[in-house]
Amino acid sequence: MSKNRLEAFSDGVLAIIITIMVLELKRPEHPAFSALAGMLPVLLSYVMSFIYVGIYWNNHHHMFHAVKCVNGNVLWANLHLLFWLSLFPFATAWIGESHLAPAPIAAYGAVLLMAAIAYYLLQCAILADRSNVLLAEALGKDWKGKASPIFYLAAIPLAYVNAWIALGLYGAVAAIWLIPDRRIERTLGVSERDDGHDR
Repeated sequence: MSKNRLEAFSDGVLAIIITIMVLELKRPEHPAFSALAGMLPVLLSYVMSFIYVGIYWNNHHHMFHAVKCVNGNVLWANLHLLFWLSLFPFATAWIGESHLAPAPIAAYGAVLLMAAIAYYLLQCAILADRSNVLLAEALGKDWKGKASPIFYLAAIPLAYVNAWIALGLYGAVAAIWLIPDRRIERTLGVSERDDGHDR
């Protein structure tokens, strides 16, 4: 099957997720910058969630650039990922409105963990099709993908000890993924050059 509809649907869902998150931001009641101080948890949770959605969109885009075709398993695995990503607005709003209470921060970590697992399962579904060998070659050991869930698992109970440590771990994972990852681009570049030599 063609991957075009899957990519278009995913892009649409991610755009809606970001739209919902920004609509959850309420303007301050007073027209002064000091009024933003009380909104700091809301703004920080929004920024972190926006970055995470951007990371998932970026990686999803790169991954499907290396995919030749999709099947039913890939479609369902993609929907599973979108389900967990669709909970970002809820988790983000809960953190902001609770002013960094432990339970919302732990719940946010659980959503991040489940999204990471869903992304891994999507990769597995794609790699099960032997025509997508280029992606397997590009992913290699995928240390970022393996390290992220460990950080989330550590942060969830830490949310009840110190909210800022848990948020710091979530931020650390985001920072790791913000560092440009050229694995797929490098592999595709080599493949395209090889194809050019074959002609």
